[in-house]
Amino acid sequence: MSSRNFKGFTISLNRTSFKRLAILVIVGIIALFIVTGMLTAFEPGYGISSSTVYAWSSYVSSDALVYMMGTENPYFTQVLPEGSGPPKISALAFELATSLNPEDPRSLLGRELPGFALFDGKIIVAGEGTDFTNMPIESAPPMEVMMAEREASKESLEKLDKQKEEFETPQVSTDGRKVIHIIHSHSRESFLPELKDTNSPNQAFHPDVNITLVGDRLGRELEKRGIGVDVDKSDIGALLSNRGWVYGQSYDASREIVKAAMATNADFEFFFDLHRDAQPRNITTVTINGIEYAKTLFIIGENHKNYEKNAQLAAELHALLDKKYPGLSRGVIAKGGSGSNGRYNQDLSPNSILVEFGGVENTLEEAYRSAEAFAEVFSEFYWNAQKVNK
Repeated sequence: MSSRNFKGFTISLNRTSFKRLAILVIVGIIALFIVTGMLTAFEPGYGISSSTVYAWSSYVSSDALVYMMGTENPYFTQVLPEGSGPPKISALAFELATSLNPEDPRSLLGRELPGFALFDGKIIVAGEGTDFTNMPIESAPPMEVMMAEREASKESLEKLDKQKEEFETPQVSTDGRKVIHIIHSHSRESFLPELKDTNSPNQAFHPDVNITLVGDRLGRELEKRGIGVDVDKSDIGALLSNRGWVYGQSYDASREIVKAAMATNADFEFFFDLHRDAQPRNITTVTINGIEYAKTLFIIGENHKNYEKNAQLAAELHALLDKKYPGLSRGVIAKGGSGSNGRYNQDLSPNSILVEFGGVENTLEEAYRSAEAFAEVFSEFYWNAQKVNK
């Protein structure tokens, strides 16, 4: 029987090295359990989620992202504007870690000074007279204030019946298709001149004489111009009260309505959420050719992927309004982050905007004039787009 030769090998382990290896393995396992425990111990809303990652990424400018991609492919840097430089890594790291922007003191003051958060937001397009001192104010009344029975003036009640006037058949139309959906997330927002029993802006709420009348007028003005509209006049205030919800959940309630409407009508192309501001009359009123109008203002939420498309739509409509009715539009404001809703259901469509019609001290007549002006401008925008698509 032939013999076989085997080649062996030996492993030499130093006792000290073995101890270090064992300690590293044990420490690594302990660290893994600690990190896992920390990630799962956070209360809901405070853990790391996709929304959290998105919020962090929102601090990074588009130019900075292009520079990052340009480190791998220089082709991307060709789209950067002249004179732009690489992002400041130290400032970016500081902002990601603290949520404070070194170039914007409001990010710090807003946490320390009561009421300073009212001036939060980003001015995308500044209309005439718009700056950080007159940013829109979203009133948030206690439920008992919003649901209180208030007496409207006789003239205001008569305006409810004037909405049903007939109009001639338009030359162009959407052929029975309803392509615009109008809703009012704060449906009971009213106007002080239309109420008899209060002169307090914090009590300007009414179940019938409110912002939904402006939505009605806007819908009819658009239909006069051949654009099919569905105006939802749901009493969001009553819905909140019946469910025991707080005022801050208004957009959750209106979201259900919008999604249900989208599910039953695939023709909807644009979504408008109408509101009125809480700013005083001197900020929300403009006189054009001797006639007073309630100023409009576009609000865009930043905390969703459709943000840029919605902002572009709002900017285009602002420019068209400003051209035909100089001073009517206060501009386009973006809101995001944890201090505001930051979405306003605009994630449901890239053609969704929130429009403020006047303020708490405007009259319905002034808001109606603005609704007619908006309908005139939007219809031209819509039909021009239809010609291009054809």
